[in-house]
Amino acid sequence: MEKWNLYDEDRQITTKIIERGQKCPGKLCRLTVHVCIFNKKGEMLIQQRSKTKKSKPNMWDLTLGGCVRAGETSKQAVQRELFEELGIKYDFFDERAYFTINFDNGFDDYYLIEQDISLKKIKFIDGEVQNVKWASEKEILMMLENGEFIEYYPSLISLLFEMRHGQRGAIR
Repeated sequence: MEKWNLYDEDRQITTKIIERGQKCPGKLCRLTVHVCIFNKKGEMLIQQRSKTKKSKPNMWDLTLGGCVRAGETSKQAVQRELFEELGIKYDFFDERAYFTINFDNGFDDYYLIEQDISLKKIKFIDGEVQNVKWASEKEILMMLENGEFIEYYPSLISLLFEMRHGQRGAIR
């Protein structure tokens, strides 16, 4: 069973740990991560969640997202998730999250990177993803409107596309 560290409201790690599926008690928070990979054309790599996922099966989503496991840092989690879900190796040592969104009982770190990745090189290692494709901001907003994409605020999608211009890293 996957275990997660809990943090206080100031993002200081506590000694408390919960298991996946449990709610964060009181004002304690968990840490999640997202990666958005953009190509040089300005398209985002998006993934279609597996039809066997308990939450939001068959829905399209950002490049990837996941929870930080107990004992991991945000960077370690995003590196692990990227490899587990898409078979992509990327060293996040010199990266830091572009921004963090605070949500009820959590923090969500967003990493933005640019790399032209051949879709043929992507491997669905852990079975959480069934398909990937490159999509423009307009395409993603249309998918969102049509109920095909995870329910993000349209303004968040636009912000991600706008912020991609400040990227520091590329997959090596």
